[in-house]
Amino acid sequence: MESKKSRIPDFIASFALFEVGSTTLFQIGAEAKQDAWLVMLLAALAGLLLLLMHLAIHRLDPKRDLFELCRTYFGKVAGTFVGGIFAAYFAYEASRNLRDLGELAAYMLLNRTPLGVIILIAVLVIANSVRYGPREVFLICLVMIPFIMVSYLILISMIAGVGLIHVENMLPVLENGLLPVMKNVPDVISFPFGQTVLFLVFFPMIRQEKNMRRSILATYGITALFLILVNQINVLVLGPKLAETLTFPLLQVVQQIELVEVFERMDILFVLVLFIGLGTKLVLFFIGAVAGGSRITGTPYKKWVVPFAISIFGMSFISPNFTHHLWVGIDLVLKWYPIIQIGMPAILFILILVRKSKRRGEEEREIA
Repeated sequence: MESKKSRIPDFIASFALFEVGSTTLFQIGAEAKQDAWLVMLLAALAGLLLLLMHLAIHRLDPKRDLFELCRTYFGKVAGTFVGGIFAAYFAYEASRNLRDLGELAAYMLLNRTPLGVIILIAVLVIANSVRYGPREVFLICLVMIPFIMVSYLILISMIAGVGLIHVENMLPVLENGLLPVMKNVPDVISFPFGQTVLFLVFFPMIRQEKNMRRSILATYGITALFLILVNQINVLVLGPKLAETLTFPLLQVVQQIELVEVFERMDILFVLVLFIGLGTKLVLFFIGAVAGGSRITGTPYKKWVVPFAISIFGMSFISPNFTHHLWVGIDLVLKWYPIIQIGMPAILFILILVRKSKRRGEEEREIA
């Protein structure tokens, strides 16, 4: 991949858009009902620990990305296998975001256009963006982040301003105890907070500055609080039972905004914001998969764009309908994600610590 380094503001904008991504499209921790905010909070704290581990891995070996780290510390054969798992995971996550984007476009804007045509056009546009590499994508994210921030601020202000929020929907807190909350936390760690493992691919591409770690952690904290707020708005407006059953609860909330018969179809603004978030997440996962193919095989980055575009396009049609797509994501694959998002990086972190400790001991013996 390219050797030019990205600036921290560019990277931070991409990190924030990635975290928001498609998260606001769904009700996270819905089974905990009015305590969904507590599920999100606990999962965000666990995700913070994972992010600290990722940053520690990068600090110990700042010049290698995720795939190079795997080959260095797991060994060539095992490292290639583990790197292949990460690349496949990134490609599958890209396919899920592609399907989400296609379904949302078909539902809101292009209901007479075949889903396959929408997804094909989307993957062609995304693949063209991926071809230019992460640095250009980061710059585009920096341009888009102010629009996203202002748009969400307008939407939240309008929801509160027209009196849709009912604080009593949050009560009683912990009505059924801690069990429903703790039961949902692992899934919410996997989506969206555990997905930051992807950024082990991108950390070496950032210009090393003193405030890099602080900036990333601050961005994570602000983004997590924003996601908790937006997720809980669904409960405050719709009530816990309705928020749990709707496919796109926040879209339903936004469609209820009616202000002096002028500001009505605000759902169009929300859909546009969602497209940008979904597109960013899709592009970054796509880049992660392509980078994996390039690093593992030692071949040029651009040669892997088309093969992964074809595979991502194909995987987006694994489910015959959107209901099955959601079921696969929530009840099937999500249970296995901790192995990739937590287990493998934790083993990698331990191996790096052992190797560094062993090398330090050897150096001390040579000096003595």
